[in-house]
Amino acid sequence: MSLTLIQDSSKLQKGQLLKVDLERIKDRLPENLLKRLAKNAIGTLVGYKMVDGNQFGLVLQLEIGTSQWFFEEELSEI
Repeated sequence: MSLTLIQDSSKLQKGQLLKVDLERIKDRLPENLLKRLAKNAIGTLVGYKMVDGNQFGLVLQLEIGTSQWFFEEELSEI
């Protein structure tokens, strides 16, 4: 499986599969979610979320059965 870092999230399409970079999120997510993501870190892009005045997050429907938002630098294209 080849991974490409996201360069421009505006080019992503809803329904696209993305992979969470566990090293980049380990300081901000709860340990129980990190353990679940360690088993399967793939998700489907379902939308966007404004997270502060200057940035937005990408909302993924994760294959572990939950949805979560991530910054684009925390994700890779598959």
